[in-house]
Amino acid sequence: FSMSSLANKRRALGGQAPSNYVPGLGRGATGFTTRSDIGPARYQPTQDEASAAAATPQAQPANKNVVSFGQAPVGYVPGAGRGMSGQYGNKVAAEDKEGDEQDLGDSNYSEFFGYGGSLFNNTPYEQDDREADAVWEAIDDRMDMRRKERRESREREELRKYRAKLPTLHSQFADIKRDLSELSKDDWINIPEANDITHKKRGKVQQERFMAAPDSLLAQAQAEQQSHSELDHRQQVMGGIATVAGTSTAMTDLNKVGEGRNTYLQLKLDHVSDSVSGQTVVDPKGYLTDLNSSIRNQTADVADIRQARLLLKSAITSNPKHAPAWIAAARLEILSGKVQQARNLIMQGCEAVPLNEDIWLEAASIHPPEQGKKIIAQAVNHLPTKVPLWMRAADLETEDRAKRRVLRRALELIPDAERLWMAAVELEDKDSARVLLTRAVEDGCCPLSVDLWLALARLEEYDQARKVLNNARKKVPSEPQIWFTAARLEEANGNAGNVPKILERALRQFTDMRLKIADDRDWWQRQAEEAEKAGYKGVAEGLIRVSADINVLPHERRRVWEAECESLLDLGAVHCARTLYACLLQYFNTKKKIWMAAASLEKKHGTPEALDALLRRATTFCPKAWPLWLMGAKERWLQGDLAGARTILGEAFKINPDNEEIWMAAVKLENDNNETERARTLLEKARAQAGTERVWMKSAMLERDAGEEEAALALIKEGLRRYPQFDKLYMILVQIHQSKGSTEEGREAYTEGLARCPASVNLWLVAVRFERDAGQHTRARSLLDKARLKNAKSPLLWLETVRLELATDNKRLAATRLAQALQECPASGILWSEAILLEPRQQRKAKSVDAIKSCENDPFVICTVARLFHADRKLEKARTWFNRAVTLNPDFGDAWAHWHQLEAQHGTDETRAAVVARCIEANPRHGEVWQRVCKAQGVRLSTPAERLKAVVAAIADLPDQVRGMA
Repeated sequence: FSMSSLANKRRALGGQAPSNYVPGLGRGATGFTTRSDIGPARYQPTQDEASAAAATPQAQPANKNVVSFGQAPVGYVPGAGRGMSGQYGNKVAAEDKEGDEQDLGDSNYSEFFGYGGSLFNNTPYEQDDREADAVWEAIDDRMDMRRKERRESREREELRKYRAKLPTLHSQFADIKRDLSELSKDDWINIPEANDITHKKRGKVQQERFMAAPDSLLAQAQAEQQSHSELDHRQQVMGGIATVAGTSTAMTDLNKVGEGRNTYLQLKLDHVSDSVSGQTVVDPKGYLTDLNSSIRNQTADVADIRQARLLLKSAITSNPKHAPAWIAAARLEILSGKVQQARNLIMQGCEAVPLNEDIWLEAASIHPPEQGKKIIAQAVNHLPTKVPLWMRAADLETEDRAKRRVLRRALELIPDAERLWMAAVELEDKDSARVLLTRAVEDGCCPLSVDLWLALARLEEYDQARKVLNNARKKVPSEPQIWFTAARLEEANGNAGNVPKILERALRQFTDMRLKIADDRDWWQRQAEEAEKAGYKGVAEGLIRVSADINVLPHERRRVWEAECESLLDLGAVHCARTLYACLLQYFNTKKKIWMAAASLEKKHGTPEALDALLRRATTFCPKAWPLWLMGAKERWLQGDLAGARTILGEAFKINPDNEEIWMAAVKLENDNNETERARTLLEKARAQAGTERVWMKSAMLERDAGEEEAALALIKEGLRRYPQFDKLYMILVQIHQSKGSTEEGREAYTEGLARCPASVNLWLVAVRFERDAGQHTRARSLLDKARLKNAKSPLLWLETVRLELATDNKRLAATRLAQALQECPASGILWSEAILLEPRQQRKAKSVDAIKSCENDPFVICTVARLFHADRKLEKARTWFNRAVTLNPDFGDAWAHWHQLEAQHGTDETRAAVVARCIEANPRHGEVWQRVCKAQGVRLSTPAERLKAVVAAIADLPDQVRGMA
């Protein structure tokens, strides 16, 4: 810089400032005004100034420090512009508006809430206002309760839909968690511990940066690569060549490093393998557990153990009287493999905390048995009244004599220790144990110990045991096990009549003492279940009877008791359920449903004699209940007592002379036993007394099966005269004409029948098959078209249409008709079953998947899929699907037949017997092949087993695409 420019600058700074110059504006130091510049906030003008201002409003004020802006505008709030509206401004506004009305402007109005604030803020809040508010609150609560259920249901539905779209993590793994309940104890133990797989947050990967190498690194590299012809002074002194610390040599062989690693791994593998070449004894379940010893020596665990040791040492030093710290320190040393150091440490803890039993027990557990005895001896000297120490001392002894001596010494010091008495009793024989127990409970040592009283009662004879239990009830009247044991004692000794008395006294005692179990109905039922499982059925019956009316209103007895009977049967408590049914029948002995349920129980779990007695009582109280009469007659017939069954049916005839079911049961009984004349006589009486259409049908069928076709035709004509719209008579008439070869008469019969019964699908099918067997396929197609028009969406008619085309070898038209049928009846299982069988073998699986999607639980589809598995020799899957089919519909006889066919080919005698037994219990009556075989003319199959074998034989002869065999 030159001197002239500096002089000019000083001259400019000393001159006059420009007109618009503001000091400090360039560096941000703008001017500001303080209160000292403008005076107080509220300026009080003088009288002269006020008068002058009133006379001349536009004149300048007398005081130079005051600037007058004229009259303030309406709504002006002092300080609002600089943020003082919430403090000073509101205060001033409140003072100015005090006593004024509420602001009713648009700014204070809301369409939902109305005007802000309270319109009656200044009025007093009196008692009538308080009562009015209470009434309105009650009304609001009532209205809210009326909408509560609807609102909660809507919220639950919205939550369900939301969870269906976005399920929680817990619900996604719920099925896996349920499967964990099937794991055994060994599976839980053998689950390996998971390593720490948590990942720390990693920062963003930075770009690789390069820096220039220092000169020292280059010098070091040059020194490593060059060769020397002589040793330096340090190498001569140390006697060899030493590698400088922190440097690496260029002669390092990485191959050697790899070989060493392979050698180490080979040693590890040899450690877990046996000496036999090619074999291994590695335990796949305990392998990870076996490696804990090597894992424990890793650097990270060693560091953790070292840190834990320091922490425990600090805890012991700060509080040497804290026994858990000593115990934890000893266990840490055992974990690290330093057993002797752990023993020394725990003994130091025993000296520091001699009055803590846990530390003594820990010390005895980590020492050898002989040394543990000495330690426990020192412990009982310090703590002679601690039961665990004495029990540990007895466990350390190997001879029973020494254990008795230890326990008796303990009982001298602690006579009220129930645990010591029980341990001492277990070491004695029967007589000595009786003496010890008598001393324990009767000499005042442990008079309130229930286990000791019960143990003494079990050792005594019957009379003395009763005295013991009576004394126990006096000492401990609120203990139910004493009362129940007394009841079991009476039942075991043949005094079952005393059991209800004891249990009633027990319930009264508990009620008087106001115990919770007196009103706990479920608790009494659980005790009855346990008594039945233990073999004391009398006690179980007494418990059910005395607790049947607990917390049950008279008008709710039937509903509650029936539900409990079903739950008891599900739990396997059959005798308890039988007793509760007996209680039900005491109050509701005219209810047929209860008698049927009780009879079903006796049929499954009881004896024939008990069932017969129950049914006799049932028919006495409910003589009009014909199912009870039929059940009694059937049970007699199954036992081989034909005369008894006839007697029961005869008694039923006297009381129910017009009952069709009883007449039909009597006819079936005689017909199954080849008593045709008796059956014919019964049917004549039935036509005279209960002449229903079913009686006329059975009469015609009896004559047809007996070969008397003319008599059958006469009965049919008479029956049709009485019941012209009964389709089954027309069906029998067509079949008789077909068997006789009278085509025209048969055609006239079904024509008349179809005119009177156009809605009978079975009659249409009989007519179609009549024409098909006669070779009139065109007429059969015409009949099917008419039938489908009059009976739309009938799967059986569509199925007959498809099979008619197959019978004429028109497979393409059959496939077309089947597609039309599935469009009209998409949920028909029998049509889907036919569709699966019509597909080629390679496409049946895909077709079965479509069928299951359309009708998932249809027995026809399930049975067909099972037959596919049978054909593919997937026997276990086939059995599973057959079981599913008969479970869905036990009355579906074809499924039972196909299942029995599988077991006959690939099963054992046990599996075949199981299928036959289940089929007899289900007693199926329907099925396409089943009905055709069982209702064939001249066939008499009385038992389900005979019908099953006949249907299995018929299935083997079917022209079916899938035969259930390879």
